[in-house]
Amino acid sequence: MQQKTQLSFPMQFACLLSLLGMGMIIGNLLILALGANMMHVPMKEVPALLTKPGYMRFAQLLNSLASLIVFCIPAIVLAKILNNHPFQYLQFRSKITLKQVLLVVLLAFTGLLLSGALGQLNESIWLPAKWLIKAREMENMYKETMLSMATMHSFTDYLIALLVMAFCPALFEEVLFRGGFQQIFVGWTKNVLIGILITSILFSAIHFSFFGFLPRVGLGMVLGYVFYFGRNIWLNILMHFFYNGMIVTQLYLASIRGKNIEKTMDENMPIWWGLLAIFAVVYLLQAFKKETTILHTANSADVN
Repeated sequence: MQQKTQLSFPMQFACLLSLLGMGMIIGNLLILALGANMMHVPMKEVPALLTKPGYMRFAQLLNSLASLIVFCIPAIVLAKILNNHPFQYLQFRSKITLKQVLLVVLLAFTGLLLSGALGQLNESIWLPAKWLIKAREMENMYKETMLSMATMHSFTDYLIALLVMAFCPALFEEVLFRGGFQQIFVGWTKNVLIGILITSILFSAIHFSFFGFLPRVGLGMVLGYVFYFGRNIWLNILMHFFYNGMIVTQLYLASIRGKNIEKTMDENMPIWWGLLAIFAVVYLLQAFKKETTILHTANSADVN
């Protein structure tokens, strides 16, 4: 990688955080402006309308556009500031083996089990009454947004939901959190575990969902090690997409069977499943690390 600008890690963090803040402001304003124009309503009515089933397509389109602006563009801008080859800096690489693909798919499945168990554990965390009320209000707002995009009555709806709720978040979030924040925190702390943990906490916190906090931290940790070992963000995008895709598929099957989607979203798994999932994740990550080392060794030999 060819560095263009020398910035300390604290300055990189401050820069990315500033770009993220700008992205949030621009993204929210754009949603309001486009929503008002597309739905022919005042801007102040847009947020409420986007949670209504009749405006599902608008919600899907505008949320995807906002995610691009908020999550993806800031990381690309920072990468461009730091390096003459921004996508190389973000670890977009072309060489992937079939075994790597299989391992990240298995990691997505075991990560889903781990998240389900962590969700059960998250429910048992004690909060003061006032905090709990606020947490439930935020959770209800998050659910309303998700439900507005997760209503699927046909296979076409399912395919669109896979694009909007599975692929776009996987792409945009991985670019920001693994390609951006994780590289900063690992370099700043000079400790892989701490860097990945901080990134995972930030990754979870930005979703503003207390009851999904631990599951997302767990998912972030797995994704963090996939990025650190694999050094290829496409593998992260694939794993994140497959993880999201399994959730979207579960909601779709519940929908066509007439089951309550919100109840399906709230389902957790026994904590002991999480213990089994941890052993599986560790084993799969070791196998993934070994496979990636073999690939990089072969590539180095080809270059020499």
